[in-house]
Formats: sequence, structure tokens, C-alpha cells
Amino acid sequence: MRTDAERERLPFQARYHRGRVDVEANKALVRRFYEEVWARGNVDFAKEVFADDYVRHDLRPARASPGAAGQALIAEQFRRAFPDLEWRVDLVLGDGDLVAARWTASGTHSGAWSDLAPTGRRATFSGVNIFRFGDHGKVVEIWNHRDDLGLMEQLGAPVFAAAPTSATE
Repeated sequence: MRTDAERERLPFQARYHRGRVDVEANKALVRRFYEEVWARGNVDFAKEVFADDYVRHDLRPARASPGAAGQALIAEQFRRAFPDLEWRVDLVLGDGDLVAARWTASGTHSGAWSDLAPTGRRATFSGVNIFRFGDHGKVVEIWNHRDDLGLMEQLGAPVFAAAPTSATE
């Protein structure tokens, strides 16, 4: 049996054996994605993980750019806003072509992020991502669920949790 370190270094095609998904290798790749992209800031590693046409399901108000380059841009912008970002993977589960991971991050908001000017505040927040791997061994779909409410509250940003009211009401 291969170790996680051995699996993550395998070419993508080697993670599939006789048409079957190597769940452990996919889990190892997800762990390495968090380590390389989010913990170390090696955003180019996203190209090793995401298909060019992957679909991102996210509750963010703006639509992310497509493909691995879009994922790299998300990480680059966030890491620029939180340059001392610390990232911890809390849990990784896999079943078939799906891998789910819960993570916790913390950092100081010292750069602009979206429409929010730097606050100088430190925040800790968590999220869960669900990755679906395609036949070629790259992620073709991701569901992103992050505690944006908790993050924004810690940063002192205005939080609007209700539907906007119309001017005619």
C-alpha cells in the first residue's frame, strides 16, 4: 500500500486502476492542494489539481474566473489580503469520485479583499469544500462553503443578512 506522499506524486492517470478511482490518492491530492496553494502560496499548483473547465459552486456575490487559473486567482487575491495566512486541514473524507475537506484558516486582514479595505484585524474561520474528480484525475467540480458571516463579523465589516428592501415599500 502506498503512503499519502507517494500517492500525491503519482501522475493523474496512475491514480485510476482498471477504471476505478483511487480515493486515497485523491484525498492526498486535496491535502497537497491546501498545503501548496493556501498554506504556502504556491497558487500555480492549482493547475495540477483543477480541470480547465471545472465548475465552482460558491455563495460569493461575484462569479469566479473559470478553470485552474480562476482558482489560482482566488487564492492569490485572498493571500494578498491575508499575507500571514495560516491554514490547517481538519478533516478529509473520500467516497468514490468525491472528496470533502474541512479546514480552518487564520490571518491578519492587512490588504484589500473584494470591496473591503484592510482592517488590521486578525480572524479565524472555517470552511468545507467538496471536490468531484473527473476521469482524468483532476477536479471537475467544487462546492465551497466558508463561514463568511463569521469572517466578516471578526473584520468589523457590515453584514447584511436580510433581503434588501425595495424603495417602494
